[in-house]
Amino acid sequence: MNWLLEPLQYEFFVRALLSVTVVSVLCAVIGVYVVLRGLSYIGDAMSHAVFPGIVAAFLLKLNLLGGAVLAALVTSLGIGFVTQRSGLKQDSAIGIVFVGMFALGVVLLSSARSYAVDLANFLVGNPLGVSAQDLWASLIVTGLIGLTLTVFQKELLLISFDPTEARAIGLPVGRLNNLLLMLIALVVVLTIQLVGTTLSVSLLITSSATARLLTRNLRAMMLVAALIGSLSGVIGLYASYYLNVAPGATVVLTNTLTFLLVLMTRPRLT
Repeated sequence: MNWLLEPLQYEFFVRALLSVTVVSVLCAVIGVYVVLRGLSYIGDAMSHAVFPGIVAAFLLKLNLLGGAVLAALVTSLGIGFVTQRSGLKQDSAIGIVFVGMFALGVVLLSSARSYAVDLANFLVGNPLGVSAQDLWASLIVTGLIGLTLTVFQKELLLISFDPTEARAIGLPVGRLNNLLLMLIALVVVLTIQLVGTTLSVSLLITSSATARLLTRNLRAMMLVAALIGSLSGVIGLYASYYLNVAPGATVVLTNTLTFLLVLMTRPRLT
């Protein structure tokens, strides 16, 4: 029993457990929409598109998380704008905007004369570095996103499965798509703080994909994804503590191994 209680004597570890659990639940709820709509690419794109916001905030000595949020919102609105004005498919718009934003980040970074630890943490992630303020911010954003998804649940489901019918009954499909993109952007930013830009897509996608292997019911999928994500986060943090390895990557690896285990052992769903 000591192995379970020993890490809990450290406040940073308790905060990491809480933040990983909160973000895992949040990723599960929004990740189900991402998986069902085939938008998995947007998680990876968004995690790189926030790079210029992080670098700009670093250069201006502002809050890095705030810079990431701003860049994420600009990216999501930019994707919606390009899709609606050009007639291109959303995956093409995502590629155009994401590459442009990432290139802007590289240009800004090349102008910096130094490389800070704070900036590095956003690139590789550090759950154990989550502060009390970060945790409260995660809780507030989680509550706001959860409330938004509850209010617009029927509309988001309809545009996800039958956008033609949604347009026929007069729903603002473009605005609802932009809303979903902005929610995804906020979730990605919170996830980046835990596992960095390179691994954030895993928390957004993997637990939801695992849940889809086990159920076809939407609500059940969200609950199963939240449970899998939370357990993988807790197990990953404990493993990183005792193995003395990178916590963010260990959480992602645990999530991936869970997916593979379910994939190999589940009964086939029709």
